[in-house]
Amino acid sequence: MTPGWARTRDDDAHGIEELCQKREELCRQIQQEEEEKQRLQNEVRQLTEKLARVNENLARKIASRNEFDRTIAETEAAYLKILESSQTLLSVLKREAGNLTKATASEQKSSGGKES
Repeated sequence: MTPGWARTRDDDAHGIEELCQKREELCRQIQQEEEEKQRLQNEVRQLTEKLARVNENLARKIASRNEFDRTIAETEAAYLKILESSQTLLSVLKREAGNLTKATASEQKSSGGKES
């Protein structure tokens, strides 16, 4: 039979060994979580950079679209002015052609339909 003091020493050694094993397991878990943390930080950095690039591209495209909208609006306004001017010109031409036709008809009546 083992004396009491030897049993206590064996129990103490066993208890220290268990604490060391628990510490090693905890160190392994800490290492895994530190690696996971680093991986996640890298992902966040990459996503942040990607988001910045997307935002820059989006801002450029929105500015281009706004420029297209402005150009289209200006072009439509100019086109409408051209149409209005064309209609006015057509009306003037029709009126003047009618006046010339009336004047020519009057001249022919007053000259007796004879041409010189």
